[in-house]
Amino acid sequence: MVLLSQGARVEIMFSDAAGKSAQLTDTQQITRDAGRMMSRKIWLPKIIYNALPYFYILAGAGALFATIYISDWVWLLPHYLIFAVACLHMGVLVYRRRHKPRS
Repeated sequence: MVLLSQGARVEIMFSDAAGKSAQLTDTQQITRDAGRMMSRKIWLPKIIYNALPYFYILAGAGALFATIYISDWVWLLPHYLIFAVACLHMGVLVYRRRHKPRS
């Protein structure tokens, strides 16, 4: 208990909950483990790492040309176009960043 001016009292409560480990449910444990997996760094072999921008560009170009052949499925065209633009953009972006002259 702490006394303040004019006789007002304030109760201070301390908790010992931080010292105890909480039991997680199965779902919470799976979520925690998945979060750890997503934030881990992934080390790729050098040949795969160097081929990624070209793979992105080829996948984007392939999806762009595939839209010609799936014209009967109109509902699928926007998905292919978004995927194609995203892959082409990422491929060019990664390529330019890796080949940017060092200053």
